[in-house]
Amino acid sequence: MSEHIIDRPQASQPPIARFLFAHGAGAPMDSDFMQALAVGLCWQGIEVVRFEFPYMSQRRSGGSKRPPNTMPQLQECFDAQIERFAGELPLFIGGKSMGGRVASLLADKSFEQGLIAGLICLGYPFHPQGQPDKLRTEHLLNIVCPTLIVQGDRDPLGSREEVVTYGLADSIEIEWLADGDHDFKPRRASGFAQAQHWDSAIDKATGFMQRFPGS
Repeated sequence: MSEHIIDRPQASQPPIARFLFAHGAGAPMDSDFMQALAVGLCWQGIEVVRFEFPYMSQRRSGGSKRPPNTMPQLQECFDAQIERFAGELPLFIGGKSMGGRVASLLADKSFEQGLIAGLICLGYPFHPQGQPDKLRTEHLLNIVCPTLIVQGDRDPLGSREEVVTYGLADSIEIEWLADGDHDFKPRRASGFAQAQHWDSAIDKATGFMQRFPGS
């Protein structure tokens, strides 16, 4: 597989923005979630660039099921992608779970340098599962970069009930998906469906990107 998967709108529909989209800790860039969101965003006029962190690339090439790289290594990899893909289009960075967390740690620096227009996190891991006291929010209390977080109501890594108590920065918009878990999957009794929530996440992310200058 190529180093990147790039989904581009049809030639008759020039892209309005580019989204640099990183995967979560356990699934690769072509997982069902990543594929569905990337294709959906592309249909909305967004060019989507997916890539893999080193440990996931090694898994794909036949290596053992390695754990994620250290956070500095993950950030270095993401930084290199930002440098490569910043340019002609307004660039938004983000990802699924861990991918969004890595992007969030780079967002203010990249925003201040004029490399990116915003940050989009799809299922942010506010804390490890079962460890609600180990918060990953310190940098989100004062983040300046325009940020969208799309989160399931009952995400075990940060539910609505928990997140509303965190005091996050005013630059962060949170869109909640009713009864959704970390993959935006609701329980059947809720009356919602996972595909419906994926479509909603696509619409919310597209609307966010459309609101920025140059997009």
